[in-house]
Amino acid sequence: MARFALVAALLMLAPMASAQVADVYNFETTQQEQRFQDLIEELRCPKCQNQNIADSNSPISKDMRAEVYRRMRAGESNDEIVDALVDRFGEFILYRPQVEKRTILLWATPAIAVLGGLLVVIGVIVRSRRQTDETPELTAEEKALVTKILAEDDQDNRA
Repeated sequence: MARFALVAALLMLAPMASAQVADVYNFETTQQEQRFQDLIEELRCPKCQNQNIADSNSPISKDMRAEVYRRMRAGESNDEIVDALVDRFGEFILYRPQVEKRTILLWATPAIAVLGGLLVVIGVIVRSRRQTDETPELTAEEKALVTKILAEDDQDNRA
C-alpha cells in the first residue's frame, strides 16, 4: 500500500517537473516594460504560423525576446531594434512590411481588388439596364399568335 501511495504521489508531481520557466526581464520603469511588450507583440515568430514572439515558446522566439531586451538595455531606439532583427531574420517577422518598390504590389492588392469588384458590379448593372430598355415590341403576327395560343389554352382549361 505504501508503494501505491508513493507512485500516486510521484505521478501527481510529474507535471510540475516538466513546467517551463517563463523569461523574466527586469525593467527600471513601467514605460520600458510597456515598450518591450509593444515591440515583442509587433514582431512575428519566424518559425510559428502567424504568432508573435510574445506568445510563442519556440527557441527562436526566446532568442528574439532576449535580443530585443539586450538592445533596449543598450539604448537603441525601436526602429534600430526592428531593423537589426529584420536584417537577421528577414521581413517575414514584420506584420506590416515597409512600403518599398518591391512591396508596393502587396500594399496595392486590396485597393486593386476592390476597384476591380466595383467595375464588375457597374458593368453588370449597366448591361442589365440596357437589356431591359431594348426589349423589342411584338409584331402584329406575333401578337396574333399569342392571342391564338391563349385562346386555345382557355378552351382546354374549360373542358
